[in-house]
Amino acid sequence: MTLAGFRVVHEVAGQGSFSAAAISLGYTQSAVSRQVAAMEHAAGTALFERLPRGVRPTAAGEVLVRRAARILGEVDGALEEVSGVRDRLAGRMVVAGFPTAAAVLLPRAIALLGQRHPDLQVELQEAASPVQLRRLRAGRIEVALLATGDVVPERDLVGLRHEVVVIPRGPGIAVAVGHRLADREFATVADLADETWIVGTGPAGEPQFGPWPGLDRPRIGYAVRNWPTRFGLVAAGLGITRVPGLAADSVPAGVRWLPVRDPAVSGSLEVATAESRSAAAQAVVRAVHSVASRMV
Repeated sequence: MTLAGFRVVHEVAGQGSFSAAAISLGYTQSAVSRQVAAMEHAAGTALFERLPRGVRPTAAGEVLVRRAARILGEVDGALEEVSGVRDRLAGRMVVAGFPTAAAVLLPRAIALLGQRHPDLQVELQEAASPVQLRRLRAGRIEVALLATGDVVPERDLVGLRHEVVVIPRGPGIAVAVGHRLADREFATVADLADETWIVGTGPAGEPQFGPWPGLDRPRIGYAVRNWPTRFGLVAAGLGITRVPGLAADSVPAGVRWLPVRDPAVSGSLEVATAESRSAAAQAVVRAVHSVASRMV
């Protein structure tokens, strides 16, 4: 197995197709296919299941993707530290993220950046993904952490440099510590059928995390805007709420997060910068990937 192979497998899993991974990495599609084939040969098993549109990791592929995230995070961190010794970054820059990204991932990335580049001052803004895009294009921020897909379609990213951030810890729910599911390692969609949901409400263009997708006539208990209120209702036993894996560590006392096994549901998280990325912006992007890879 090679470092290039790990990077390709990681990117194919994040992008969901060989062609999209090739574009993101600057490779040809045949080069991506060769790297995946070499990694499958080394692993002795298939790493991806070919679908009518794109691919998805097999069980073995999911294991390797998780490992790849950790390995690449360590390698990129080492390169960043070496770069920091050679080219000391200084000055001030602004990064932004939507609320659930700004709760855990970005603060940890900024803290890691402070260790690697103590003379670089980073300001954090919290904003909806479409607002971040406008600020990024206007030059008011340098790095944006975006919820893509339905919230930000691919066409809105034209002219920007962007890449998928893979969070090994997938989507999940928050329940009260006394809830019937609280002691489980994970939940299934069937476990959620009769639950009361605490859902989000807020400005357009922001992921609101309603009831679990695909449930038949879900029961909505409360719709509130702020996460502290949402968690307060959950802690009081008045319902459960969806919480993406990237914000799992933000749940307060009295609340427990657990993953939900549902291959039909996945979040799409991307980090974006201007097409011509500064050294400081590149350092932030590397820190984001490094922290994300540890969210297992």
